[in-house]
Amino acid sequence: MEEKVNFALVGAFVLVLSAALIGGVLWLSSGKSYRTAYDTYQTYMQDSVAGLNLNAPVRYRGVEVGRVRKITLAPDNVEQVQLTLAIERGTPVKVDTVAVLQTQGLTGLAFVELTGGSRDAPALTKQPGADYPVIKAGPSLMTRLDSAVTSLLTNLNKTSENVNALLDADNRRAVKNTLADLEKLSGTLAARSRLIDSSIADAAHTMKNTARLTDELTQLAPRIQRSADAFNHMAEQLGHAGAGASETLPEIQQLVIQLRDLSGSLQRISGQLEQNPSMLLYGKPAAKRGPGE
Repeated sequence: MEEKVNFALVGAFVLVLSAALIGGVLWLSSGKSYRTAYDTYQTYMQDSVAGLNLNAPVRYRGVEVGRVRKITLAPDNVEQVQLTLAIERGTPVKVDTVAVLQTQGLTGLAFVELTGGSRDAPALTKQPGADYPVIKAGPSLMTRLDSAVTSLLTNLNKTSENVNALLDADNRRAVKNTLADLEKLSGTLAARSRLIDSSIADAAHTMKNTARLTDELTQLAPRIQRSADAFNHMAEQLGHAGAGASETLPEIQQLVIQLRDLSGSLQRISGQLEQNPSMLLYGKPAAKRGPGE
């Protein structure tokens, strides 16, 4: 004898079990949201918020701390977009915190990034007459790039105008003539390269000979000094020898005088050679002229 099955009871059991499973999954997936408390803030963007959707993330230094709850035009200023943000309670939103619109990767999806907020700054509070605390907004990355590119293009345009003004017809003609002269000079130097090399070699050889002659002249000065000393000594001896015969031998006295003059001249030449050895090559320098000469 077959047992009777109550299909209605089985169906009801399946429905209740399915509802319980669905509720459990929903409770587990959204339990954190229900347990987390949120504070509401507002910010006003000057830039376009294209790509920003409701429930877009709000991140604080890269950490997700909330969601975008409302996007609308500012009531008192159509040039601004009013964003209402739900941010987890306890997030350090300070008076110097800045909200910036960022774009995530190549997808074009936008989110709100909170930056700044020094440790010693006071917490952001609601101002009198405002519904919620207002976070200051900063320019987005695209706006900064647009400003930088615009400034760069402006500078390039000014530079191009200055270059065009500098290279007018007269200046271009002058530059062309200068290049032609440089080409002629280069050709002339190339054609006379052997002569130039020979002249440089001769100059080097002359400098070497001059240096050797200078060394020899430097060594000659002490010899002249010694000769002058010898003549001076000889003059003194002759002076002593002819002192007794000065009345009968005037020639000896005259010889002594000449020897002393010769000794003085040799001493002067020796001193001049020590100070300026090139005097033997170029002669004695011309005396400076006096006033009125």
